[in-house]
Amino acid sequence: METNELIGSIGVVLMLAAFLLNLLDKLDNDNIFYIVFNFVGGTLACISSILINFTPFIILEGTWALMSGWAIYDYVKRMKIKQIEKSLKKDEKKLDTDEIS
Repeated sequence: METNELIGSIGVVLMLAAFLLNLLDKLDNDNIFYIVFNFVGGTLACISSILINFTPFIILEGTWALMSGWAIYDYVKRMKIKQIEKSLKKDEKKLDTDEIS
């Protein structure tokens, strides 16, 4: 097996594993592992397509990786917002108890 086939195969296995786990309700589509599997898988498949100079799959897998990268960004942003909201609620409770004292 050549390097480009190995890289592409690993990428496709990651994407298919994420897809299968999602279908079996083992991995939700906004779970970070699902998103990362798709990002890494799409990136590896894109690299493989670049190595064999196959434009249709460069576009497909490149788009897949970019969209998954955006999903990672969105996930991190949502987690930061949740963290801030949690911190604000904690501060709010502290203020409420201070007012009672």
